[in-house]
Order: sequence, then structure tokens, then C-alpha cells
Amino acid sequence: MHAALDAGVRLIDTADSYHWHADEVGHNERLIARALARYGGDTADVLVASKGGRGRPGDGSWTVNGDPRHLRCAAEASATRLGVDAIGLYQLHKPDPEVPFADSVGALRDLADAGTIRLVGLSNVDGAQIRTARDILGDRLVSVQNRFSPAHQGTRDTLGLCTELGLAFLPWSPLDGISLSAVDDPAAPTPPTATPFHTLAAAHGVSPQQICLAWHLAQSPAVIPIPGARRPAAIRDSAAAAHLTLTPAELATLHL
Repeated sequence: MHAALDAGVRLIDTADSYHWHADEVGHNERLIARALARYGGDTADVLVASKGGRGRPGDGSWTVNGDPRHLRCAAEASATRLGVDAIGLYQLHKPDPEVPFADSVGALRDLADAGTIRLVGLSNVDGAQIRTARDILGDRLVSVQNRFSPAHQGTRDTLGLCTELGLAFLPWSPLDGISLSAVDDPAAPTPPTATPFHTLAAAHGVSPQQICLAWHLAQSPAVIPIPGARRPAAIRDSAAAAHLTLTPAELATLHL
């Protein structure tokens, strides 16, 4: 966390369900709050984004709960764990097929009205759901977090819609399809077949992951990738992608 902040990262993404055991709800939120409190620098411009609406029973599975009552309680609990009066960005983690989507989004509107959260985001949604939420939330809807990467481009239509509407598009698992390199795991073997990302990385003297994140940033000004990192070196490498501009010809070699 401190290495990320030192590198200029100002968006931290989490969720109440980012934990391992069933009795650890909010574990990652507590870690983030502690890391921010112990950071020696200025954190006034750091945006912490959390999510609600999913659960981890502890057996490796995920649950979904978009009931408005649950979302209200979840957001209030997340704010307490993060140690804030209002969560800067709160996202519906996933639509609940058992709850009308408009009801779940309405709960987020009510949370914004109450001052529990400031801005609203969605995750794992389609274009129709984005437009519905926009009608309900207006300008308080600011972001969409969908799976998107070189290997998973099925949500490119929602990326286009976000660009059209002026919403931030936050690809989760943005490095899918990019095999490990020394920046992630020094013991990882070299991939048997180099991808165009590896070839271009060698030409630039950077990691394949950095090339991948630069590719993301070139897709649209709406894109803000949210890569994870296990070590300080990995997050410093990811942050450096913001300063790497790929040429049109280089981007053409990465067309998948």
C-alpha cells in the first residue's frame, strides 16, 4: 500500500467480501484503513472505493445479495471499518438476479442522499443496466467495474458506453492472459511461447504486465485499470505504465 502511494496511485479498490474465512467480513477494508493511517505522506486525495452485495461463505464460493436492506447495512459497516464519515466511491458488486436491479440501485441512491457514500459505481453489469442506473442516479453514477483484459474482451461494448457517457471504466483482472514474469514471481519460469506483449516488453525493456496496462490505457480515456500486487516492486512496475505510451503501430501488433 505504501509503495503504491509513493508511486502516485490514488485509487484503492476493495470490497467487504475481500477476505478468506467466513467470519472475516471486511478484512481487506481494515487493512487498507490501517495502511492509510500509518502512511507518512498526504492521503487527502486518495479515493478508496469499496463494494457491497457479495459474500464469501469460506468454502471458496461467492454469494450475491442485492437486497436494499443488506446494501444499506453493508455500506454503513464498510464506512466504519474504513474509518470514514462517507465512502468516496461505493459500488454494487454484482446484480442480484433475485432482486429487481432498480431496487438495488435505489438503495445506493438513498445511501448517497443520506451521506453514507459520495459517489456510486457498478460492477459486473451490462449496457442496459448501466443506462437504468444512470436514470436513477444521474451524475452520481461515475464508474463501471467489469472484467476486461486482452484475453477477455467480451465487455468492450460496456467500455464504449462508459466512454460515451463519461463514466470511468475500471477493468478487473486487467492482466488476465499475461503470464507471470520476474516482477511478480522471481521463481516463475519463462513462458514457452512469447506473446506479442512479451516481445514488445523486451523491446521497451519493461515487463509484459506494464505493456498490458499501457494497452489498457490506450483503449479509452475512460479506462483506469486496477491491477493487484503482492510485492512493492510489482505495484511500482504497474504504476510506471502510466508513463508508457505505445505507438499506433505497436498497438496494432497487440490486436487480439
